[in-house]
Amino acid sequence: MTSDAAFTYNGGKVAPGERQNLRYGISETYLGDPVRIPVTIINGERPGPTVFLSAAAHGDELNGIEVVREVAFEWDLDDLAGTIVCLPVLNVQGFLTQQRYLPIYDRDLNRSFPGDPTSTSAKRMAHAIFRNFIEPCDFGLDFHTSTRGRTNMLHVRADTGDDAVSRLAYAFGASVIIDGAGSDGTLRGEATKAGVPTITVEMGQAHRFERSLIDDALDGVRSVFAEYGLQESGRVRWPGWRTVVTEKTWIRADAGGIVDMHHDRGSLVHEGERVCTITDPFKAAGTPVEAPFTGVLIGVLENPVVYPGNPICHLAELDPETARIVDRRQAGR
Repeated sequence: MTSDAAFTYNGGKVAPGERQNLRYGISETYLGDPVRIPVTIINGERPGPTVFLSAAAHGDELNGIEVVREVAFEWDLDDLAGTIVCLPVLNVQGFLTQQRYLPIYDRDLNRSFPGDPTSTSAKRMAHAIFRNFIEPCDFGLDFHTSTRGRTNMLHVRADTGDDAVSRLAYAFGASVIIDGAGSDGTLRGEATKAGVPTITVEMGQAHRFERSLIDDALDGVRSVFAEYGLQESGRVRWPGWRTVVTEKTWIRADAGGIVDMHHDRGSLVHEGERVCTITDPFKAAGTPVEAPFTGVLIGVLENPVVYPGNPICHLAELDPETARIVDRRQAGR
């Protein structure tokens, strides 16, 4: 579907060739003051698809905020064919308190979509966001980071069994795509069910801007815009190697202590290679943690202390040929 008409939401519209910045009310505080999310809508003069870019459904996940803001306010969009709906901070209360969840009974906004106007506070907020700014779109990119204490390499999560979602995931150009429909209530899962193919982009860690990942994600957005014809400039990118992950493993600690990581996120580790060592406060003894198979570290621990059973790293298996390509690239050959 292409759009050559105004983008409408409950309370307003944005005509072709117009841009609108608004703070849209989705709830109220204990004092009856409005809870409003920032929204920027850019409607191009030329017809084309409508895409949403969203971030901070978890309030402490900041990298995606800068991606969405830069697209909205730093990109030259004079040649835009279609409409961009920019939602940089979905979870305003969590953002203000720098918490992952809504500080209302600790609700997860990203398990509350598509929402319900007669249910919990979280579902009422989700409903207002979903009906006004998600459902009218043709596809969407939802930006996240790892939870605090861990960090992720940039990767995409997508239901590749859905052809429209698969096209979007490949267009973004990440090396790793984790295949799966996602949990009930997630923005990407519920939007896809509603006919708006959506992917999640995971990148980095909470509570900070990481410039290299932000730039990489912006390249992914440019690639998507090229694939769907939103901009004449740009091209669909090839990341150099790609794997679609259906099986992944959390490597967990078998001992308590202080973790010395030997590899960073995105690194290739070979079967039997030591990923990290867990030591006691005296460093007198160490428990090695080895890779059970050859793969890429999607996510690793940032907070270096663990109990037995705590996750240390997220490892995705690579086939031998892909592993050789990754090995050569990381060695600079």
